[in-house]
Amino acid sequence: MKFDEAFYGSATVGDRGQVVIPSEARQELGIEPGDKVLFMHHPIHSGLMIFKIDAVKDFLDEFTASVQRLEARIAEEKE
Repeated sequence: MKFDEAFYGSATVGDRGQVVIPSEARQELGIEPGDKVLFMHHPIHSGLMIFKIDAVKDFLDEFTASVQRLEARIAEEKE
């Protein structure tokens, strides 16, 4: 994905620290009222990353399954 395809716009932080997620981002990413999101500091840059918690869980489940398949393949090759 190109950078300009990942850009949804900007928002202003309100007095209570709130920001509005742009509607295009909410629609494309399936973020609905009541959904839980995870906020993380970017590991390298001074920035904030926002993830839908369900998406993080799905990613971790897929990643774990991939690691287990890889471990099984390595064990088979050793035999």
